[in-house]
Amino acid sequence: MQFYLATSFIFPRSLRLRLFTLCFIATHMPLLGYLAWGLATGRIALAEFVLLTLATIVGTGIALFGIGALLNPIHALADALHQGRGDAPLLPEVGDVIQTLYAGVQRARDRMDDLHQAAHEDPLTGIANRRGFLSALDALPAERRRGCVAIIDIDYFKRVNDLSGHEEGDRVLAAFATRLSALVRRVDLVARWGGEEFAIFFQDCIEDEASWTLARIAARMRSDPIGETHGRPISFSAGICRWNGEPLEQTLRRADEALYDAKQAGRDRICRAAPIFQEA
Repeated sequence: MQFYLATSFIFPRSLRLRLFTLCFIATHMPLLGYLAWGLATGRIALAEFVLLTLATIVGTGIALFGIGALLNPIHALADALHQGRGDAPLLPEVGDVIQTLYAGVQRARDRMDDLHQAAHEDPLTGIANRRGFLSALDALPAERRRGCVAIIDIDYFKRVNDLSGHEEGDRVLAAFATRLSALVRRVDLVARWGGEEFAIFFQDCIEDEASWTLARIAARMRSDPIGETHGRPISFSAGICRWNGEPLEQTLRRADEALYDAKQAGRDRICRAAPIFQEA
């Protein structure tokens, strides 16, 4: 299709003439090469030149006959459809049909990309949603499936909606997503887990590093709050769990349990998942 578009300047309204031009040039390339060699060396033979010219003309005729035979069914179908529709306008040229089909394929591809993005991106915050988060982690190669997973919950978020309205709640969610994305590394993945919960995958990161990063974000939330409830800066609680490539569901469950511990301990804090003790 790229070649078709690149040659569209040659008889743009007639695919048949475009094919003729390309075939004529292609079949006469040996003749042109021989002519250039003969002029450069002075050893051109008239009889050989005439014979080669006749051969290329015959080859061009055969190619054009085959092309016409291939295009005839398309034109016959167009004529039949036109006759069956009375005064309906003629169908477009074959070249136009091809270009239209290509444009349709491009639109369909763009539409598929849009649908994929909509399925994996949270429309409010612009970051990945739960499906996008899980898909991204599932697509990681085995050697990169390690680090820490954090589940984060905005403290007392219901009060924001109740006291200030849902528009303010949406603003807080978007601002919090922006804050998280800005204060983690580019290799880390931030997602809206659902409601006022968020998730972060800290790639190739130990628990101490992940905890320090979240503590830095928490301090920023106090010094530069994204909003307030009852005169206090909006804060968050978080649960962290180490992930070494084991089933992700287990890691997420343990991170969620650590988040529960943080909320039970008074919120505005970060807790780590309890270690798993294996029996001897």
